[in-house]
Parts: sequence; structure tokens; C-alpha cells
Amino acid sequence: PVESPSGLVAPDKPRGKVMTENDIADTVAAFAQAAADAKRTGFDTVEIHGAHGYLIDQFFWSGTNKREDRYGGATIKERSRFAGEIVAAIRKAVGPDFPIILRVSQWKQQDYAARLAETPALMGDWLQPLVDAGVDILHCSQRRFWEPEFPEIDGEKGLNFAGWAKKITGAATISVGSVGLSGDFFSAFAGKPSTTADLDALLERMAKDEFDLIAVGRVLISDADWVAKIKAGDKSSLKGFNAADLGALV
Repeated sequence: PVESPSGLVAPDKPRGKVMTENDIADTVAAFAQAAADAKRTGFDTVEIHGAHGYLIDQFFWSGTNKREDRYGGATIKERSRFAGEIVAAIRKAVGPDFPIILRVSQWKQQDYAARLAETPALMGDWLQPLVDAGVDILHCSQRRFWEPEFPEIDGEKGLNFAGWAKKITGAATISVGSVGLSGDFFSAFAGKPSTTADLDALLERMAKDEFDLIAVGRVLISDADWVAKIKAGDKSSLKGFNAADLGALV
């Protein structure tokens, strides 16, 4: 059966079995072995998926981590132990010069409104120990990259998730979320038309060094030359994402 911190896939929603400490140790070792294999076979980096309600994120989230041992706890810092052990084990396995990326998110596929860190201080408690353990780049997933993470602090045009993560930890960050879409990716999957109207705002944020890299996903399905067009400054011929194009991949 599938394993999880407390036998929950979402708050009060049972699924699978509760991981024992031996299960956790085996999982940490498996992450480290996978990273070592990736390096050995020629990859330039590894990215750990710690977002969107999957296993590592279930340890972060108080709604799915009800453990009473050292992998649980009332605070996000305590619940980050599992992720920290994975990062440290990977760092030991790949050495000091192999980049480690960690993808994190506030939102979950189980709950789009979920938040792990309601304040910058809590975000520091969550992310700083992971950077200290060996993460080089934080890949900060949000549904819409242009939305401010803490508008109550720096306004409606304030730093996004990746911006705050960089400010707090000093680590390099990747931002992602509906790049090249006029709404967000859920609207795109619903068949609503998509444009590239957000690119000027994206370039403005990057020019300010709010974050270091931007990740692009679904728009590449409809326009395989999207990156080359951006590099050439050819924004006029960019195509927006069309959910129907997914059918051509099946």
C-alpha cells in the first residue's frame, strides 16, 4: 500500500499506511541512491519534489502529518525534518559541487488554498533549514507567478513566493505558475483561450532580480519554439496554450 506520514492523503482523508521509522530511513536512502545514480549517468542536477501534496509535502503539512515522533510536531520546522534528512543524504551522496533543487509549494492538489507559512518568519523556519542542509535552488511553485505572497506586507505588486524565498534564505530561486497563460493552468485545461499577456510583468520581475529563473510548462506543448522565440525577442509569433493540443500527444 501507499505510504504516508500518518496514513492520510488529505486532512481527515485516510489512504495507505503510516510509515514506520524504518520506512522513513529506507525512503531517505532511496532518494540518496537515486541522486547518486543521476549524477553517475550524466545528469547536471537533481530536483526533489517536495510540493503539491506528495510525500515530502505531506510531512510539511499539519493536515497530513499527525505523527508524535521526531518527524512530526506542532511547528513547520519540526515537520521539515524528513525533508532535511533527504537533502542531507543526497548532498552526502553527490558531493559538494552537484546542484540540488527542491520544489516546494504552499498550495496542494488536495487543497488549492492551503498554506504552510502564513508569515515570512514561518517561511524562514520552513525553508532555511533545508537550504542549510544542502539545497542550492528553491523551485517555488504557485498557481500564478504574478501574485504576491504577502500582500499585507509589500502590497499587491509585492514579491511572489520565489521572491520571498530568495529574500529570506539567500538561495537562488525558480518561479513558476501559469507562465504564458492569460489565466492560470486550471482555466487553460478547462478550454479557455490563453495569451502571452503576462510576459512584460515577468520580464520586469526578472530585471529586478526578484528571482533567478522561471520555469515554463504547458505553453511549450502548443509552441515548441517558445523559448527560441523569447530569446530572439519575437513575442509577436508566440502561441498560447491550447488544451486540445494535449490530445495530439496521446
